[in-house]
Amino acid sequence: MPITVKTLQSSYDIVIEKGALLRIGEILNLKRRVLVVTDSGVPSEYSNAVLNASKEGTVLVLPEGESSKNIDNLQLILKKLVENNFTRTDVVVAVGGGMIGDLSGFAASMYMRGIDFYNIPTTVLSQVDSSIGGKTAIDFMGIKNIVGAFYQPKRVVIDIETLKTLPQRQISNGLCEAFKMACTSDKSLFEIFEKGEALNKIETVIEKALLIKKDVVEKDEREAGLRKILNFGHTVAHAVESADNMKNLYHGECVAIGMPIMCSPKIRNRVESVLKSLGLKTELSYTVDELIELCKHDKKTSGDKITIVYLEDIENFELREISFSELKNMIREAAQI
Repeated sequence: MPITVKTLQSSYDIVIEKGALLRIGEILNLKRRVLVVTDSGVPSEYSNAVLNASKEGTVLVLPEGESSKNIDNLQLILKKLVENNFTRTDVVVAVGGGMIGDLSGFAASMYMRGIDFYNIPTTVLSQVDSSIGGKTAIDFMGIKNIVGAFYQPKRVVIDIETLKTLPQRQISNGLCEAFKMACTSDKSLFEIFEKGEALNKIETVIEKALLIKKDVVEKDEREAGLRKILNFGHTVAHAVESADNMKNLYHGECVAIGMPIMCSPKIRNRVESVLKSLGLKTELSYTVDELIELCKHDKKTSGDKITIVYLEDIENFELREISFSELKNMIREAAQI
């Protein structure tokens, strides 16, 4: 059974099915012009499956990595749409990880003031998190996701089989986002991680994480309140990504660094233990002052304060508006510096 996400402006299904790409023409309406956007790290058989099921298809392959999520590639997608005479009845299909989904969705939202967009996430990270919720964006001037729009997909297709080609580092990168949601919203999912069963129960983990995000997105589509809990660990994570110039660390690896800082001493060790069991590091590689300056560009900043998600206990969170001096003390205390 698909998971249906209902928002104020639209509703769409998330289809979770082993081997879904083998019958993608039955699941998606591809009897029109189709632009498939993917990257060099994604096996070509995935984009070809969509292409072969399309009435009139074009594939655009971008370089792998977060650095491709830029204004030049946004322009390149828009150029492809114009050159191939796409109309409002045609569709953009993202096949890949979060970078491809964010970039393609943003382009679809802009072209002719919005054309259809399908998302086929092929990494754990994009399957559990960025593929739903309608956040699309590019990075600009070294700042992650600073330019973007809320634009919901028409359908999301998750084929678990695509995860078989991923290296372990990418699996851990994605599981961190699912663990983030377990910490704030689901003790039973947290227990799966704490018992070391996440890899063996990855389908269950993905489905539980999607149900959490679906519930949050339906209640708060545009991040006016509750949806901010999905930013648990992201305040410092985005600063680390910017300091790293998004070159060496994956997104989930940065979130792993940011999560323990936002935990009470009561549960910090439990959270850190799970992260380390997934092969994720939690140590800081940048100075506190460097990170604080970058945090000031965060979208959750208002004046000299920033809103954080603080975890007192598992499934017991609160949104706090704190000063940057308070944030600096939190980072120092958690890092014991």
